[in-house]
Amino acid sequence: MLALLVAATSSPFARADNGPQAASQTAPASVTPPRLQRGAEPPYPAGGKGDAEVVVVLVVEATGKVLRADVERGDEPFASAAAASTMRFVYEPAKRGATPIAAKVRVLVRFHAPAAEPASPPDASPSAPSRTTRPAVTVEPSDTEEVRITGLRREAGLTATLTRSEVRELPGTFGDPFRALEVMPGVTPIISGLPFFYVRGAPPGNVGYFLDGIRVPYLYHVGLGPSVVHPGIVERVDLYGGGYPARYGRFAGGTVAAELARPRTDAHAEWNVRLVDAGALAETGFAGDRGTLLVGGRYSYTAALITLFAPEAVLDYRDFQLRATYDVSPIDTVSLVSFGAYDLIGQKRSGVLDVAFGSEFYRGDLRWDRKLEGGGRLRSAVTLGLDRTLLGEDRVARNRTVATRVEWSKPMRQAVLLRGGVDMTRERYDTELLGEDSADSAATAAAFPSRTDLTTGAWVDVVYKPTRAFEVVPGLRADLYNSGGVAAAGIDPRIATKLALSKRVRLLQAHGVAHQPPSFVAPIPGLTIGSLQGGLQRAMQTSAGVEADLPLEFTGSMTVFRTATLNLTDFLTSAARFDTDDQRAFVRRATGDAYGAEVFVRRPLTKRFAALLSYTLSRSTQRESGVVRTGAYDRPHVFNVAGAVDLGARWRFGAKFVTYSGNPRLFSTRPSDAIANVEGAVDERRNSAFYRIDARLEKKWVFGKRASVAVVLEVLNATLHKEDVNGQEIGPITVPSLGVEGEL
Repeated sequence: MLALLVAATSSPFARADNGPQAASQTAPASVTPPRLQRGAEPPYPAGGKGDAEVVVVLVVEATGKVLRADVERGDEPFASAAAASTMRFVYEPAKRGATPIAAKVRVLVRFHAPAAEPASPPDASPSAPSRTTRPAVTVEPSDTEEVRITGLRREAGLTATLTRSEVRELPGTFGDPFRALEVMPGVTPIISGLPFFYVRGAPPGNVGYFLDGIRVPYLYHVGLGPSVVHPGIVERVDLYGGGYPARYGRFAGGTVAAELARPRTDAHAEWNVRLVDAGALAETGFAGDRGTLLVGGRYSYTAALITLFAPEAVLDYRDFQLRATYDVSPIDTVSLVSFGAYDLIGQKRSGVLDVAFGSEFYRGDLRWDRKLEGGGRLRSAVTLGLDRTLLGEDRVARNRTVATRVEWSKPMRQAVLLRGGVDMTRERYDTELLGEDSADSAATAAAFPSRTDLTTGAWVDVVYKPTRAFEVVPGLRADLYNSGGVAAAGIDPRIATKLALSKRVRLLQAHGVAHQPPSFVAPIPGLTIGSLQGGLQRAMQTSAGVEADLPLEFTGSMTVFRTATLNLTDFLTSAARFDTDDQRAFVRRATGDAYGAEVFVRRPLTKRFAALLSYTLSRSTQRESGVVRTGAYDRPHVFNVAGAVDLGARWRFGAKFVTYSGNPRLFSTRPSDAIANVEGAVDERRNSAFYRIDARLEKKWVFGKRASVAVVLEVLNATLHKEDVNGQEIGPITVPSLGVEGEL
């Protein structure tokens, strides 16, 4: 049998991470501790022997949800059983006065070996059940301390991270974590509002997108729609500008990695209805909280609204998410993660749909997770994927994927964490002609042939922390690519360091090499350049910066970076010099160079008063045949500043100002000249600078302890500014949104 004792700590917790904690302080008298509302005692783990004690430190958010559970003391298999169970606790949050706040509590879990069943006396009635006494869960009242959660402490190589709760308050993102990518440092937009970005000089096709380790082709729906997954399933979004951990590979640019929210066993739901779409997500536990089930999705009725103004126009998107988990033992969990998205934009002509762009992708990931003795983890997974894009009226590009991966992490001793993995991906690309008279571009067919690609890889890194102030992460990744009978190998060493100069100031560095096959300008499902004849793209990435905890709960960082890419394929720059019917526009190689500085300052967007500032100063060039030209995506200045304030009575207002300098015009003022003059250069005249203001206003009502309803008015580009693209004004690209959202 076992007993569970919960006691609040008296130590302040500067942020939710494993970094140094601040000195102890006395909790304000007005702070009341969190109270456990729902929680189950962990079962005595299989393989356990004798009695044991485990101390788990929980970070409880202002919503009452447990953000994380860190084992402070205890051995396996008891440690994993205690941490997994306490993560599912639900609290009435701590409060300062009447205001919910985050807090840290320490949970002591005592395990007692089950006593042997006594033999029944001969005259005992067989129908009389034996009784055992199990102590109840008890919560000891004690003082508590407010937690200052300013986000996860930045790891080496991580450019920026934003949690879902923060993104919800950021104007212009419509509550979607992926849309927060635009405000992160080092990110350069192609055009305002569109979901394609350059990251530290890397074209959009060189930026990798991952959702809980699963590769996805794109982030947003068409027509300035929301992200392709419901925001309720995403915990946070991380941006790695370069020198990222060895587990991420096969992209020569940055990496965007979204992490799924932890499964919850309590029944909860959230929903929203807006002018253009509706969405919902629900999750619950089953089988005595051994399993969880989540379903979600969104559907757009944009087409119905557009037809009021343009009867022939068609715009549609939808998506779905499914997650099921089941604990087959205290240390083994089987889960299924599946999601997909569909997008269509076109026009009806005489009753016949003329598709301008149509795409869809689907993923199914079956995984098995095992907790290893000593705090390690092993994951084995198989992923099936289908990507499909309609190109014009008569050509379909399709990609069917089967991928497997094994990942593991194992603490070797107190200062060393060893991580590694292997993976294999088989992709079948097919191009389908929809009619006998279909027009077939020879250049497109040559650049995107039907074929089978096979990629295998392995990676390993070591997190070594010899002192509390210093951490170094050396790593190595190796990938072997095979496409169309041509093979190429990439060896990618990485190293990242973090040095704490004090409790508030840290120095970070990240350096690495990254390889990638030739890429198209944008990640379009099923459309990937298929030639390895020119070799792999190879990027050398380096960055160094300082991060500091500032007064008034602000955090700030400044980073300098440089990325040089060999064998770079950049369609935007090449298309300015070649006819797009010329295959050289797709596979032309150059050397890219990008360097600059990034500044990122913020106060948590969940605070009563919140602020965020990011600024990127950069330069991007390309060298080809000994000639250096400005990169087609070069924007020297990109600046974002946002603020939000609680107006009282559950009213909240926020605004964001975005501005960036113009990039070089992609084509000459006479496009025929750029096509006729094959060796012509990109027009060095720049487009005009652009700025816009986004705004958000929310009124919220709370019912009981958990239910809430909010009315949200949000506008992207409330200033209705037009943007200069190649010497012509477009837009204004403005997205107004009025909706109602709720949570149960």
